[in-house]
Amino acid sequence: QVRLIESGGGLVQAGGSLRLSCAGSERSFSNNAMGWFRQAPGKEREFVAAINWRGTATRYADSVKGRFTVSRDRAKDTVYLQMDTLNPEDTAVYYCAARNALTTSLIWGEYDYWGQGTQVTVSS
Repeated sequence: QVRLIESGGGLVQAGGSLRLSCAGSERSFSNNAMGWFRQAPGKEREFVAAINWRGTATRYADSVKGRFTVSRDRAKDTVYLQMDTLNPEDTAVYYCAARNALTTSLIWGEYDYWGQGTQVTVSS
């Protein structure tokens, strides 16, 4: 079964940084737009960031703009989410997603493949 695998989550203090990575398990996603979403306990899954297939266009949620950076290394077939200046409100399970399209989307229902998620916990 084709899936995405996230890594890099963990526990960090407020103001700290983490970098999440995402890669495909059975196939390449180098020609897919990719996204990051998150879900905190008791809340809806929400968009965080997305990047187009070439890595030339990115989009961010207002809540993370200026603090998070999405990027991709097509040679390594890996997508990254660099998270800086983390705060407790960023605590959530973070999911990587891929869509069968070249351009980004903010809508989780428009993504076709998902990872199982990685926990990010920010302590105050």
